[in-house]
Amino acid sequence: MAAGCHQYIKRPAGKALHQLQLFIDAHKGQWLFGHLAYDLKNETEPLQSLHRDHIGFDDLHFFIPQIVVRLNGEEIRIDSFNDDHDAILMAIHAASPIINRQANESVEVYPRISKEKYIGIINQLRNHILRGDCYEINFCQEFFANNTCIIPQDIYQKLSEVSPNPFSAFYRQNDKYLMCASPERYLQKRGLKIVSQPIKGTAPRIAGNLAEDELQKNSLRESSKEQSENVMIVDLVRNDLSKVCEEATVKVDELFGIYTYPQVHQMISTISGILKTDTSFIEIIAATFPMGSMTGAPKRRVMELIEEYEQTRRGLYSGAVGYIDPNGDFDFNVVIRSILYNETNRYLSYQVGGGITFYSDAEKEYNECMLKAEAIKQVLK
Repeated sequence: MAAGCHQYIKRPAGKALHQLQLFIDAHKGQWLFGHLAYDLKNETEPLQSLHRDHIGFDDLHFFIPQIVVRLNGEEIRIDSFNDDHDAILMAIHAASPIINRQANESVEVYPRISKEKYIGIINQLRNHILRGDCYEINFCQEFFANNTCIIPQDIYQKLSEVSPNPFSAFYRQNDKYLMCASPERYLQKRGLKIVSQPIKGTAPRIAGNLAEDELQKNSLRESSKEQSENVMIVDLVRNDLSKVCEEATVKVDELFGIYTYPQVHQMISTISGILKTDTSFIEIIAATFPMGSMTGAPKRRVMELIEEYEQTRRGLYSGAVGYIDPNGDFDFNVVIRSILYNETNRYLSYQVGGGITFYSDAEKEYNECMLKAEAIKQVLK
């Protein structure tokens, strides 16, 4: 957990990554926390975003924390970078979930597009694949609530209880909140080793029936469709990492790994490589962002199609939140399975999506979206 900040940098896409590298270089040996929003794609590729963004996170925002709380097993370490103890206590209080408050009212959420329109779009995307425009595309849809009031800390606490995940995050930028229960890692750097763990492949859990649940898990493991989607993204990630890694060091550590979470089983592959010496943070981001699991392949063309067919700007959704430590190592998640909230305009949003190939069944893809959103729907009710 990080709380408070001494200095920060926020930028729209344009020269944001260059400014971020200057910020990193000026503060070597310090903790940096922040986010990369999906629309930074307009800086890494000649693209644009014309849809409305109702939440309003900056395309890029990083800050130097006043407090860093680290949990290692059963040990908690608190690092403070501020001599003002009152400010420290206020920052911890502001960043911590508030327990035993009155429950949030049920939030009425509406789809941005109807199920019928979603199915029609999926069939149009399959035609693009048939014509050879792309191999796979990640298409997302938004669910939203206007004029709603929530307690973000309480919502995040409930989301963590319903759907505990390894890359969860509670994150605030002024009046904008992210309540994230992500199971996916975008990038981790330790020394010169870089690791990416894309998710492609989902199957529902069967509560209360171990035998049926195991069948679901095995069905996911053996699914040729899910394997096909997964391996396409693995190849894309391998290609991205090869731009910044030493020759012949990029490898697939695990292909089609099956991991179990409270609502779903997921197919996750692990790809790693050894970075070229003196490769900068922004060179790594420019080579790999946005993450392939949230775009598809080939990356530039599918991002053009995403802009054409999706109805809402993604913003922080399908971006990344994480940290850079004092040694220059870092770890960032993929912002999925998340609720986003603008406290000022009282707008709440979550998005769900999936990888579309020519063999995708539009009805099944819609049902998979609903499955991925199940924990969020439980929390908001």
